[in-house]
Amino acid sequence: VCTQQELLLCQSLPKNLLFQLLGLSIATLSTVTHYGLHFTLISNISLESNSYRVIHHAAFYFGICLSMTLILAALLSSAATVQESQCLTAMGFFCFALAFCGLIPAACWRYTHGTEVENSMMDVYDLVYEEVRRNASSFRRHELTAIHEAFLCCGKRSLFGDTANVERKTCPSGQVRDAGQDCLREIQDFLKKHMDFVSMLLGITIGFTVYGMILTSFLWFSIHFSSNLDRKGKYTLR
Repeated sequence: VCTQQELLLCQSLPKNLLFQLLGLSIATLSTVTHYGLHFTLISNISLESNSYRVIHHAAFYFGICLSMTLILAALLSSAATVQESQCLTAMGFFCFALAFCGLIPAACWRYTHGTEVENSMMDVYDLVYEEVRRNASSFRRHELTAIHEAFLCCGKRSLFGDTANVERKTCPSGQVRDAGQDCLREIQDFLKKHMDFVSMLLGITIGFTVYGMILTSFLWFSIHFSSNLDRKGKYTLR
C-alpha cells in the first residue's frame, strides 16, 4: 500500500517531464526567432538607431535563460522527488519563482509594446526601399531583393509614382507586379502570426510555472512532515 507521500512523489514525476518539454519548446522558439531567415535578414539590415536589433537579441537571450531555468527547475524537482530532499525542493521552487518573475514583465511588455517590433521591422523595409528608389544603390538593391524573396512580396503602395522601376529590378523573377503582395502588409501579417504564437506560449508557461510553484510547495511540506504521513498511510493486518 502506497503512503500519501509516495503517491505525491509518483504523481510529480510526469509533471517534471512536462516542464522539461516546455523548456525545450521555448528554447526552440527562441532559436528559430533568432536564426530564422526573416528575422535575421531584418536584423542585419537594420541600423543601430533602429530598436529592432536590440529587441531581436534581447528576446533570444531571454528565451534561452527562461528555458534553462524551467529545465533546471524540473530537474531539481525530479531529484528532490527521488531523494526526498527539502533543499532541492526549495531550489526547484526558487527556479519556478524566478521564471515567473521574468514571465510577468515579458507578458506585460508584449501587450504594451507589441506594435514596437512591428513598426521597427516596417521601418527597416521603408528605409531600404526609399534608398533604392532615390539612388538605386546596388548594395541596398541586393538587400531589398532579399527581403522580397524572403517574404514573397513585391514593393509597397507609395505616394510617389516612380516605384515601378524599383519593383521590376528587386521583385522575384517571374512575379507579376499586379499579383505581388504589399510587403508592409506581408511583414505585418507574418509578425502577427508569430507574436500570437509567442503570446500563447507565454500564457501556457505562466500557468505551468504557477502550477510548478504549487507542486513544489506541496512536495516540500510532504517531505517535511514525512514521518506523520508515513504513520498515517501505513496499514497492518492483525
